[in-house]
Amino acid sequence: MTVNELAARLEVAPATVSLMVGELSRKGVLARREDDADRRRTIVSIADRHQDAINEWLGYGAKAWRQALEPLTPEQRRMFVNTLLAYEQALSG
Repeated sequence: MTVNELAARLEVAPATVSLMVGELSRKGVLARREDDADRRRTIVSIADRHQDAINEWLGYGAKAWRQALEPLTPEQRRMFVNTLLAYEQALSG
């Protein structure tokens, strides 16, 4: 994905994602490469050497979330996510 695609998916500012990608790239967790179709774009991916570990770490949770959210309509999913965001904001004061 590109930084802008990641930002949209994570619902945060592109600048925030850019900073996170930069830090994780320096640590070797993420890899960046030019898009062959558009050299102005940079594609971000999980570095090959970390792919299995990250999939193992996140895989079970992702599968469980997909199963839990699958029966919901898009509107119900949005309400659920908004509720989690409101809860997180309330915790942080």
